[in-house]
Amino acid sequence: MRRLNQFASLSRAIYAGGISSSAATTQHRLLVLPALLSTTSAAYNNSNNNSNFSSLARKTGITAHPSIVGSGVFFFSATASASSLAQDSPSLPKFAPKEVVLYQYEACPFCNKVKAFLDYNKIQYKVVEVNPISKKEIKWSDYKKVPILTVDGDHMVDSLNIINQLYRKLHSEDTVPESDEEKKWLGWVDNHLVHVLSPNIYRSPAEALESFNYITTHGNFSFTERLVAKYTGAAAMYFVSKKLKKRHNITDERKALYDAAETWVEALNGRKYLGGSKPNLADLAVFGVLRPIRNLKSGKDMVEHTHIKDWYGQMESAVGESSRIN
Repeated sequence: MRRLNQFASLSRAIYAGGISSSAATTQHRLLVLPALLSTTSAAYNNSNNNSNFSSLARKTGITAHPSIVGSGVFFFSATASASSLAQDSPSLPKFAPKEVVLYQYEACPFCNKVKAFLDYNKIQYKVVEVNPISKKEIKWSDYKKVPILTVDGDHMVDSLNIINQLYRKLHSEDTVPESDEEKKWLGWVDNHLVHVLSPNIYRSPAEALESFNYITTHGNFSFTERLVAKYTGAAAMYFVSKKLKKRHNITDERKALYDAAETWVEALNGRKYLGGSKPNLADLAVFGVLRPIRNLKSGKDMVEHTHIKDWYGQMESAVGESSRIN
């Protein structure tokens, strides 16, 4: 029972990162999403073709990953925000950090939001997987949650704050990162979308095991810890997910997930992306949070039973390969 409680507590802690308000923090400490990651980070392609991007990268000094690609997509319209419009500007200020390091939990949705932004903007970064038990990797920091991002020694915390700071570094300090529409949907991601995930990925014992099988192969676990975490953690989270389901007034897990997916598709209102012809910050946040579950049963069901497939596929093409380096 002690091990069961330990891993339930551990799992809750893994998904507590990225929220700044005390109320939101309390809610997200109960949100567990270890299984969110069944796909690796992919790089976002914010150019029309490889040649154009390579040229833009040379002009701006932005570090580009050797593989430029295409499998995701964001939209662009006459009302697109500055975060979409500025992507094509030939006069972007130079941002060429020597070292970017992300301290993360592989399954943390807030960490995945940050990775989606880094990948899309072709910012190369290293990853330090934080041991969720000892947290020894971030003992140097007063902030004990993830994500933590260091850029040439300066560290940033809280996923939305990290993204906003990086955006200003890529563009200009006085640029407004989000439009009102983006802010609305960025809030929806943190306050609603993430809450429907845990009840889905831990819906059954089999799905809980599927989730922990992934998380334990990516975390800092010894062989024995991996076995204990997989089975004890999966059992604990199966029961915790039932409490989360009740807490967030969810009666049907899959319906809640499908409804969230359809709500997002409706928000697109016929556009390729919320940002128009290219993704904006809200597109990146939704994609970042959903990307880890794509190859889990819950993610496969979501794509099969909703209209999100086209947008998601376009996003994958736009994202391409990860900008993560070893």
